[in-house]
Amino acid sequence: MSTDEEESDVKPEDAGEGPEPYPYGKYEGGRDDQLDRHGFGRAILPNGDIYEGSYMHGKRHGKGLYVFKNGARYDGDWKNGLKYGTGEFIYPDGTRYVGEWKRDLKQGKGIYYYANGDTYEGGWYKGFRHGYGTYIHKSVNVVHTGNWKDGRMEGPGILDYGCYKYHGKFDRNLPKGPGCFVFEKKFMQHGFYVNLRNPAFDYVGADKLALDDTNLESPEYRGNPRGIVPLWRARSVTLYNEELLPPEPLDLPIVDSQQSLVDILGYLEGLDHAGAAGKGEAEEEQHLTSPVTEKGDATEELLANTPINL
Repeated sequence: MSTDEEESDVKPEDAGEGPEPYPYGKYEGGRDDQLDRHGFGRAILPNGDIYEGSYMHGKRHGKGLYVFKNGARYDGDWKNGLKYGTGEFIYPDGTRYVGEWKRDLKQGKGIYYYANGDTYEGGWYKGFRHGYGTYIHKSVNVVHTGNWKDGRMEGPGILDYGCYKYHGKFDRNLPKGPGCFVFEKKFMQHGFYVNLRNPAFDYVGADKLALDDTNLESPEYRGNPRGIVPLWRARSVTLYNEELLPPEPLDLPIVDSQQSLVDILGYLEGLDHAGAAGKGEAEEEQHLTSPVTEKGDATEELLANTPINL
């Protein structure tokens, strides 16, 4: 169902009191003793959005489909007027998220399918990639598996280039510190990454290039830090030894200590944000760029001029 199509053939069991006047939009469906929307119903909001599904005492609650006038749609669970549980959100450009929600935000486990073909599957917290997850860069066939924080790679991770892998730690999407490249489980190149300013960006103010930028509203915050490039410094090459690998990323649980309090406050204050035309849904629409060099002849470059200890 969309704004350009006919309404669903599914009809409510109870037409209720009929259409409601502005500013509540048009509604057909069940009502409770207080004449609030209750049970199954269909509503056309004043802004042109459409909702069809379950209500409880005036709020979307249970299963329901919400279609935004811009073409986006959410089909899934609701609680006290908010997306809460499991559901699928499809964006106007075709990207979509399938997974868990809490208080109108992606939270828990879920899969995000990007318009460019990239995918991310793993943990989410308050709308951003968070926890253990796997991001696939389709254009270069590179797979990143590791830990995430506030939408960025953070902590232990593995970059899989197919013919070789990098094991190490990441800092805001970029590899940083000691790590190693593994070539088909035969050889290991040990070294470390340093993050340096790209001379080509010297004309940009240092405040915009700082790695410690904590401005959550800046457009570059969820991507790679602007003007910073990772540089690999090789130290030695050895035969493959699993004991020499850096710590592996772990799937750690996400603790939401304020869940109960926020849920209670949301219910008491009557928070109902789900009809806000998906303003909070765009945080993760931008795909990531691969943090290190694309694969190709990198194997020869990495092994060249490196001391070998066998």
